[in-house]
Amino acid sequence: MISVRRAAGRYPGGDEATGIESLHAFSFGRFYDPDNLRFGAIIACNEERLAPGAGFDEHPHSHTEIVTWVVEGELTHRDTTGRATVVRPGDLQRLSSAGGVRHVERNDSDAPLTFVQMWLSPLEPGGEPSYEVVRGIADATPYALPQSGAMLHVRRLGADERAAVPDASLAYVHVVRGVVRLAGDELGPGDAARITDGMGLELVAAAPAEVLVWELDG
Repeated sequence: MISVRRAAGRYPGGDEATGIESLHAFSFGRFYDPDNLRFGAIIACNEERLAPGAGFDEHPHSHTEIVTWVVEGELTHRDTTGRATVVRPGDLQRLSSAGGVRHVERNDSDAPLTFVQMWLSPLEPGGEPSYEVVRGIADATPYALPQSGAMLHVRRLGADERAAVPDASLAYVHVVRGVVRLAGDELGPGDAARITDGMGLELVAAAPAEVLVWELDG
């Protein structure tokens, strides 16, 4: 079964006056939707757009795996474990908030910043926070997130190129850029597909595309 969710149906958020625009794929904050709380381990998939100088001041997280993919610009991250990094397009950032951590996310550059941030629930709550950045993640190397029983595949496709969607109990497809076809549906930037018990599915790029695909335990 495939459920297609369009970018236009995301919940708008953020604070325009401070240069923050947010688009939420799942129930989030003041946009509470009891029928759209999660898909497998995924509890949030937010597209964040920060103007130069804008950002999220220090705020807490706990019992959440936070995976961030920068689309354009540079994301400055600082947290209470003492880490301070700059994340760029092609890099993947993971923050395991575990028993609790606070962090800051900002656009300290003079160019716009867009990133996709995905929150996953851990299999076991608590523990010590951890953090890593994978620089220049490759298409052929999926990123394993065993804390949530999940694996992230990055698909960068040229026009008419194809890529398999993993056969899995659950798969979540998010189009970052470009246009792809999936089982008769055309998906553009910000569109997503939630797949249950999919077998033999392929993404076909109608134009050069970048797609994030989560392979999830059921």
